[in-house]
Amino acid sequence: MFKKKIKNILKKKGKKSIICLTAYSKPIAEILDKHCDIILVGDSVGMVLYGEKSTREVKLETMLLHAKAVKKSTKNSLVVVDMPYKTYTNKSTAYKNAKKIIKNTKCDAVKVEGGKKISNIIKYLVKKKIPVMGHIGLLPQYSVRYQTQGKNEKEKKNILNDAMMLEKSGVFAIVIECVYEDLAKKITKSISVPTIGIGASKHCDGQILVTDDMLGLSNFTPKFVKKYSNIRKVIENSVKKYCSDVSSKKFPSSKNVYNL
Repeated sequence: MFKKKIKNILKKKGKKSIICLTAYSKPIAEILDKHCDIILVGDSVGMVLYGEKSTREVKLETMLLHAKAVKKSTKNSLVVVDMPYKTYTNKSTAYKNAKKIIKNTKCDAVKVEGGKKISNIIKYLVKKKIPVMGHIGLLPQYSVRYQTQGKNEKEKKNILNDAMMLEKSGVFAIVIECVYEDLAKKITKSISVPTIGIGASKHCDGQILVTDDMLGLSNFTPKFVKKYSNIRKVIENSVKKYCSDVSSKKFPSSKNVYNL
């Protein structure tokens, strides 16, 4: 089944936008599965749900738990799982951990960060029949802060070369994060696999955001995030109303209690 889903993703290259969002739980996954081509179980879960300062603190066991929940709740979307920091430092370690992810969660693919330096690792995973999504530009597992990538010709050349190396290594798609518009456009036109942008312009073949950011649940507000809702405010208002009802004895009412 995952092969068919990946083929469908590849067919959209340059033709139809690829829709991607993140999920870490059953309720969100069920909703996204109705609308998204790809659901990413991101290591952003560390910051979004556990209050960590970066994605580096996320452990493999945490990713397995959330990936299981998401995969159980989906039928249509391609489910991709982020491999946590330092779980793919060499071929054998990468294969051991990637195999564990696929076997235990039944998810469709893994995602790794980096370009030329990990191209041989990616090639090895693909050879072992593990589908891989790449990630270039800003690399959250290795970046201290959010800075736009590709400011000068040297940086642009390196990022473009990374994209080409990943393509040759066998990735089925590449996330491009926080790069200048002209570079994202050039990369997208230069490679045959789809590009998924996050802060990388409309010229990419698809887009991804952290769902909690897009919904206005988190306080993370970089320039590339568009907030489509203010769920944080909705929750706060609901909590206030609940507190008021409890204090005034309006809740529970006769509708909310059991009587013989």
